[in-house]
Amino acid sequence: MKQLNRRTWLKTSILGLGGITALPTTLSAAVHKTNLWHSKSILEEFPFDSNPEIAMKARLLANENPFGPSEKAIKAISNSISMGNRYGHADAAYLISLIAEKEGVAPENIMLGPGSTDLLEKTAISLCRKGGNVISADPSYLSLVNTAKAVGASWKAVPLLADQSHDLQGMFSAIDSETRLIYVCNPNNPMGSITDFEQVRTFCKNASKKTPVFVDEAYLEFLENPEEKSAVSLVAEGHDVIVARTFSKIHGMAGLRIGYMVATPERIKSVTDLVRSTMGLCITSLKGAIASFQDEEFIAKCRSLNKESREFTSENIHALGYQEIPSHTSFMIFPIRNDAKSFSKSMTDQGVGIRMYAIDDKPWCRVSMGTMDEMEIFIEALKVTEA
Repeated sequence: MKQLNRRTWLKTSILGLGGITALPTTLSAAVHKTNLWHSKSILEEFPFDSNPEIAMKARLLANENPFGPSEKAIKAISNSISMGNRYGHADAAYLISLIAEKEGVAPENIMLGPGSTDLLEKTAISLCRKGGNVISADPSYLSLVNTAKAVGASWKAVPLLADQSHDLQGMFSAIDSETRLIYVCNPNNPMGSITDFEQVRTFCKNASKKTPVFVDEAYLEFLENPEEKSAVSLVAEGHDVIVARTFSKIHGMAGLRIGYMVATPERIKSVTDLVRSTMGLCITSLKGAIASFQDEEFIAKCRSLNKESREFTSENIHALGYQEIPSHTSFMIFPIRNDAKSFSKSMTDQGVGIRMYAIDDKPWCRVSMGTMDEMEIFIEALKVTEA
């Protein structure tokens, strides 16, 4: 396993199953190595070196919502297929109006995109195409960072604190005249940890006086009362803060590709001056997002089911002698006793998809929350693997 010369956590990632070349329900017999984010920070490996065409019994590798999309979204998508010959600009405008009302901002504060990752990357291009640096925690989700690096910026990585929260003081101290953007992922991926929300808001108020702050809230809605924990109110107050949300996680629409960000009109314009916004969205995704956005019962149900799976998994891995980092998301990560290759192979052979990471030169497993049946399959496979 290749290790990077970095004093912080995330060095190498090994993806357990179901990668780029795998069919949705099978595992291909090949070995693939690729760098999904065009960065030396994460190396993805697909170790399908045995048992070709194994049926995937539990796909727990991509932080997908196994319960979605909602029935209302499915119906809306189905009914809109015959409208595929039309552009969805009017539907985009309607979705923006719904989001603006919920978030307490004006429509001019909203930008849609095919998933929040797309918006992270577009923002990085907008702000970093002439160089400078971007500050983020390490480890964290790296799409924004790697896009910034690809267009000429450098990365100031600030290690997480011992409790896996962001070192906000360290990040603030890292700001200099060349800083173009600060990125905060809260709750954080891949660690599943959170940083105190009041501290994040205070940090954003102070740091945004110096440079824009991007708060990625992709997993926020898995928390109880998420609206109380968001940084989005800072946008309404006029701070140079950008907040991203996605329909890929709790809404269960990862394959339909739609998300949004909330920012000042000036910041939105700085992005849309370079790229078009709603042109990249299809009418089926828009119709589905509109229906899902209003389906509060479905969102509450997914939050509850995710919590149930998370608590079940935590209890059972504790019984096997493991200790995860306390998770506030739709996944959890914990250190394993076996080496990563044999662990990954055993789980693969049993049809269970997980992700593997090397953290402080030791192997860790990240498992997404699936249905209760899938989590039971995961636990049974884990017992066999560590026997």
